[in-house]
Amino acid sequence: MPTIRATVTPDQDGSTVRHILKSVLHVSTHGIARLTRTENGIRVNGAHARTVDRVRAGDVVEAETGDRREPRVRPTPGPWPLPIVWEDAHLLVVNKPAGMTAHASNFLPDTPTVAGALAWQRGTDFLFHPVNRLDKGTTGLMVVAKSGYIHDRLRYALHTERFNREYRAVCVGRPEPVSGTIDAPIGRRPDSVVGRCVRPDGARAVTHYQVLGTENGLSLLRLRPETGRTHQLRLHMTSIGCPLAGDWLYGKEDPDLIPRPALHAYALELDHPVTGEHLSLTAPIPDDMARLVPELLPGADRASERN
Repeated sequence: MPTIRATVTPDQDGSTVRHILKSVLHVSTHGIARLTRTENGIRVNGAHARTVDRVRAGDVVEAETGDRREPRVRPTPGPWPLPIVWEDAHLLVVNKPAGMTAHASNFLPDTPTVAGALAWQRGTDFLFHPVNRLDKGTTGLMVVAKSGYIHDRLRYALHTERFNREYRAVCVGRPEPVSGTIDAPIGRRPDSVVGRCVRPDGARAVTHYQVLGTENGLSLLRLRPETGRTHQLRLHMTSIGCPLAGDWLYGKEDPDLIPRPALHAYALELDHPVTGEHLSLTAPIPDDMARLVPELLPGADRASERN
């Protein structure tokens, strides 16, 4: 079972185990409650400990991070390809293909899912904690925590300097100016179950963009979301008159061009919540997007060049 630990410093001498768990190891109140119900979930110097126990300088406080609970809903396993880009005992990063959702949906009951692909690879006891979710049509890097503890730590790091995401997209036309920031609040669209729209009473949404080049009336973009609203990148590009190629909801559906919104989670940087290691990962742009702007992509950015 994966664990986290901290050595009590002289200035923490006399603190309670609960204080070390919350202030040093950043375990949530819910997580502490779970640990107290787990046999030997909390240990000091290798021995079972209670949250009210006092610790001394040099003591080692250790807590389990693995999930012992049964999943509320077991995903349906499926033999769907899902490349693992990086993994350790606490988290993994996948390169999600197009046409795959994170979880099963009542709207799309037969759609392949990341949860199902991992259940096929790891067994149905694998507890799925997606950190940054990607739309069905969006490809690229997606982080999955292996416990509720890691999920909480990474979720709070999202949209901070400790967890940065960068996308590649292909849009129709060429944004002017060629780089800038879109600050436009997003809310639900009253006439749609899934659609969103820019509206004054919506939630704050900020996207930074840069045009990397233009070819045949299409532009390759670097996009960096400062916030994480539903459909934010797609909707923001439409709001400035340059919808993503293939975006059936906010632009023009064109299966002959590309059968999905041309959006790819290309790069990811994060600080590992346990080891502190700085991860810097990239996923090559898939072929269906690369075909739209072939002269703008160096070989290292193309998926076909990596195969």
